[in-house]
Amino acid sequence: MPHHQTRIPTADGLCPVHVLTPEGTGPWPAVIFYMDGFGIRPALIEMAQRLADNGYFVLLPDMFYRWGAYEPLVPAEVFKGDFRAVIGPKMATTGNASAAQDTAAFLAWLGTHPDVKGPHVGTVGFCMGGGMAITAAGTYPERVAAAASFHGGGLATDDPASPHLLAPQIRAELLIAGADNDPTYSLDMAERLTTALAEAGVRFHAEIYPGAAHGWMKTDFPVYDHAAAERGWAAMLDLFARNLA
Repeated sequence: MPHHQTRIPTADGLCPVHVLTPEGTGPWPAVIFYMDGFGIRPALIEMAQRLADNGYFVLLPDMFYRWGAYEPLVPAEVFKGDFRAVIGPKMATTGNASAAQDTAAFLAWLGTHPDVKGPHVGTVGFCMGGGMAITAAGTYPERVAAAASFHGGGLATDDPASPHLLAPQIRAELLIAGADNDPTYSLDMAERLTTALAEAGVRFHAEIYPGAAHGWMKTDFPVYDHAAAERGWAAMLDLFARNLA
């Protein structure tokens, strides 16, 4: 299970990234894995490795690089207090627009790597990263062939950087998985997003997971739901197999 770390130059500095690949020799299709608001930590790396073990060259960037170095967080402990006070300042250093800018550097780096089978890539994001994954698809339609968002929040808002506004530019197939217990992605927001995607002719599958809560895919979250997470993994792997093989 090869895994190493490097830094990719962006317009705002050096972004630390984890690179995870299958066993054996490449090239393999690439997937950019956008993290959640708790940052890089063992559970996230394990998820990225699981994706790599299914045949993908996975790039896991630390989107908090503008903040600087930080100790890995333990979500179960952070949730015992005011978690917004802990993660909010770091989240304020990034967002859909800055992630789109960073993604230009990620794609350029992937485009020159000998172990990457290109030019098309996939994107996947969780929570905060869900909007980033969709934004990447709308910003780089010639490169992103498939994008998945799991319990992504703020996917269709009045913000000028709202992902749903990019629907007319998206060529990728999308997977949008939401929870029915998630204040960051209401049913009204889900309808607004899917309406925009349908009107733009985007290929997509959108689903609300019954009984799931925001963060259900994360093994280190108190709300982790194994059965729902396995459904999500199956849907994501099917998405990437259809579009990146």
